[in-house]
Amino acid sequence: MADQPAPPTPPRHTLILLTVLVAYGPVSTDLYLAAMPDIAHAFGASVATTQLTLSVFLVGFALAMPLYGPLSDRFGRRPVLIGGTLLYLAASLFCVVAPSISTLIAGRFVQALGACCGPVVARAVVRDVYPREQGARVMSLMASAMATAPLLSPMAGGWLDARFGWRADFIVLVLFGAGVLVALWLGQAETNRQPDHTALAPAAMLDNYGRLLKSPRVMSYVAAVALIFSAMFSFISASSFILIDVLRLSPDRFGFGFAMAILGYMIGTQGAARLTHRFGLDRMIGWGLGGAVLAGAALGVLVWSGHATLATIMGPMAAFFFSSGLVLPNATAGAIMPFPRMAGTASALVGFIQMVAGALAGWTVALYYDGTARSLATQLPLLALAGWLAFRLLSRSEERTYLPNRL
Repeated sequence: MADQPAPPTPPRHTLILLTVLVAYGPVSTDLYLAAMPDIAHAFGASVATTQLTLSVFLVGFALAMPLYGPLSDRFGRRPVLIGGTLLYLAASLFCVVAPSISTLIAGRFVQALGACCGPVVARAVVRDVYPREQGARVMSLMASAMATAPLLSPMAGGWLDARFGWRADFIVLVLFGAGVLVALWLGQAETNRQPDHTALAPAAMLDNYGRLLKSPRVMSYVAAVALIFSAMFSFISASSFILIDVLRLSPDRFGFGFAMAILGYMIGTQGAARLTHRFGLDRMIGWGLGGAVLAGAALGVLVWSGHATLATIMGPMAAFFFSSGLVLPNATAGAIMPFPRMAGTASALVGFIQMVAGALAGWTVALYYDGTARSLATQLPLLALAGWLAFRLLSRSEERTYLPNRL
C-alpha cells in the first residue's frame, strides 16, 4: 500500500502536548526522589525496600512498551493515550492513599503501566504527522524541553515534601495526569490514518518485530539509541556516589553539579533541532557519536590518571551529554519514520531496548563501583565506542533502503 500524502503541519499546541507525553517517565520518577527518606520513615521500611518504588516503575515501564505500540497501530493513537492516562491517573490516586510500602510499590508498578503510553505513542504521532527530517527536528525540540523534567522535578519535589509531606508529590502527579487527560480529550485528534487490523495478532506482532530486528538499517539507529542512553544512564546511576562521596559535594549542591550535564544535553538537542534539516539525520548522528567517544575518552584519561575533580569529571560529562543530544532524537526518528503502519511498533521496540540496556548499564556501573569514578570512566567510553562502531557497521550494510511501504 502506498503512503498517503502527509497531513498538514499540526498546530503548536500539539507539539506541547507531545512533549508533555514524552515527559511522563522523568516527571513520575524525579519528582519524588527527595521524598524517599520520608517515605521510608513513614512506613518503617528499609532503604532497599523503599527504592523498590523506583525499580518497579522502571520494570513496569519496560514491560508495557512492546504492547502500546501494536495497540496504537490497531486501535489508533487517541484511544490508547486516553486509556493509558486513565490508568496512570487511577494508580496515582492509589499511591496518594497507599497505607503501606507494599501497596505503594504495587501502585507504582501500575502507574508505570499507564505512564508508558506517553513516550511510545507520542513518538508514533510524530511519525504520523511530520515528514522524516522535520520529524527528527520535532523530536529534538521535544527532547530539549523534556530535559527540564530532571532539571527541575527533584527541586520541586523536595520543596513539596518539606512543606506538605511526601504524599503531596503524588497529589501533584494526580493533577499532572488529570491535566494530560483533559488536554488529550480536547486537543488530540486521531493521527493514525492507516490502522493495522492485524497488529495485535500474535503471529503478526512477532512478524512485525522480526522484520524490524532483521533490518540492519533500523538496528543501526536502535543500537545508537540503546548504547548512548546506556552510557548516559551509567552516569545518572553513579552520579550521587561520585559527586557526593568521591568529590565531597554537599547534598544540597548535588543538583547544581548534576545540572551541568543536563544543560549540555539541552544545548545538544537544540543544536540538533536547528541543524538536522541542513546537514541530514545520519550525519548529525555520526557527529554526535564521534563527540561522545572523544568526551568519554577524555573522562577515562583524566580519571585513570588521578585527576578526578568536579571540573575534570563534569566537563567531559557535559560534552558527552551535548553529543548525546545530537544522537538520541535523531536516531529515534530514524528508527520509526519509515513505517506508516508500524510506527507504534517501531517506537515500542526502540523504547524497550533502550530501557533494558539502560537498566543493565546502571546495574553494572554500580556492581564495579570501588569508591572512585573508575567504573564510570571505564564503562562510559566503552559504550560510546560500541555505539559508534555499531552505527557505522550496520548502516554500511547492503540494506541501504527502508522496508517496503506495504509494511
